[in-house]
Amino acid sequence: MTLIAIAADHAGFPLKALAVQELEHLGHEVLDLGAFDASQPDDYPDFAELLANAIINGEAARGVLICGSGVGASIAANKFPGIRAAICHDTYSAHQGVEHDNMNVLCLGSRVVGTELAAEIVRVWAQAVFSNEERHVRRLNKVLAIERRNLRDKSSVSAPSTQR
Repeated sequence: MTLIAIAADHAGFPLKALAVQELEHLGHEVLDLGAFDASQPDDYPDFAELLANAIINGEAARGVLICGSGVGASIAANKFPGIRAAICHDTYSAHQGVEHDNMNVLCLGSRVVGTELAAEIVRVWAQAVFSNEERHVRRLNKVLAIERRNLRDKSSVSAPSTQR
């Protein structure tokens, strides 16, 4: 089967073991990138970077990234070229994201979905395959063109102000 990377911050930690179990049950090999201790303070961008680099460098074909809401993990992962990450809190989005959009990173919010639904989402995502239908390939190529034009070092872009 496929080598799938998985990573979670402290908030996503409780759901990570369940996702690993589901992936292994389906016959996938899992590359666990942490966190390994939920009691230690950590930040989701660090785990998004580890997971994205594992995919970019060919160490894993796809990945599952978990934080409290799934939002931060998704935002951080999508900053990397070649990563198509999406939050999926339902099974339709999980399989459709792969079949139509060639999504390669599933993001979950451990504070949003329960364990049974999370297990089902991981299962349908892991079993989904990109359709290669002409319309989906055409759309994906447009997304990749946008990425090539815009995902580069934009040193003139600054962080939003935290002052009120």
